[in-house]
Amino acid sequence: MLPKARIHADPALELEDDRFDCLPDSIVLLILNKVEDVRSLGRCSAASKRFNGLVPLVHDVCVKIDHVVAVDGDAEDPLNLSSPKPRNILSHFLKLMLFTIIKPFHNARGAGRPLFPQLAHHSPAQVLRSFTHVRNLHIELPSGDVGTEDGVLLKWRAEYGSTLQNCVILGGTRVDRKPVGAEHEPSSEDNGSMPESFYTNGGLKLRVVWTISSLIAASTRHYLLRSIIKEHPTLVSLVLTDADGQGTLTMGAEQLKDFRENQLSASACSNRTHVPACNMKLKYAPYLELPGGIALQGATLVAIKPSTEGSNCGHISRKETDAFISGAFDGPFKFAAKALMKRRTYLLEMNGF
Repeated sequence: MLPKARIHADPALELEDDRFDCLPDSIVLLILNKVEDVRSLGRCSAASKRFNGLVPLVHDVCVKIDHVVAVDGDAEDPLNLSSPKPRNILSHFLKLMLFTIIKPFHNARGAGRPLFPQLAHHSPAQVLRSFTHVRNLHIELPSGDVGTEDGVLLKWRAEYGSTLQNCVILGGTRVDRKPVGAEHEPSSEDNGSMPESFYTNGGLKLRVVWTISSLIAASTRHYLLRSIIKEHPTLVSLVLTDADGQGTLTMGAEQLKDFRENQLSASACSNRTHVPACNMKLKYAPYLELPGGIALQGATLVAIKPSTEGSNCGHISRKETDAFISGAFDGPFKFAAKALMKRRTYLLEMNGF
């Protein structure tokens, strides 16, 4: 057998400086900005004294929340949103009313001492206090807020300033894989108008539940961002999503400015912001074929805007609203939204709540 090789340090290299140490701080910050994940940044901060001083200056941060803890901070009895969801959407709607008094707290516990002590038991707002120059913030909840039956599609995207500016909801009663080569016979009810059965079989009622539930989820998330936005004046972009990809709340530079300059109107019944009176445009297709061999039954698009009267977002043009809707979703669901935008429009009105 050949003797076991030994590894020796190159004496010539020992005399040279660490090549990474030769990088200027600006380059290191560019690298750290690509990391984004707050846990990974916490590990980086423990790697060296230099990193410990640079991590708080990072511009791009992503905070992923594992589960939700009640407002009183009782970590022994968390509300786990990743648990199986109720199959009855109406019963879950009642539970959702209870969710509005729940705060999403980060409760990540590692095997050893956390590098960022706040990550163990504090809220995202407290975790983010370690960062002083955050510009782009992404927060991810463990799951969607609205429970649905298996096979049902429900996605929403809301744009907020100090109040709701735009919201679009995409739903379907069933998502199926379309067999290769299979042909779908057009429904006799699909003449471009809403079929009579839509009103008699609970179809409209279901869409109303989807709409109210999604708006409650969005306004609850909006309310929870108050302290984060207040403590980070450098923010220019904020996105709050969930791991299921069900709902997304977005705020850009103009929306964040509006949030800071105008007083929030909180709902009287729970810890969420007030949903203003809105005009809604509902579009429906009994069956919609999407790219990738996907078929969507009961396809529905609901575009929501606050009523112009008393609203500070009446200046938003129809072109901007259409752009928001067409860019709200990705992949086949982007196709679905664009296809539904061409369907007949049904106007609805909703009082604030």
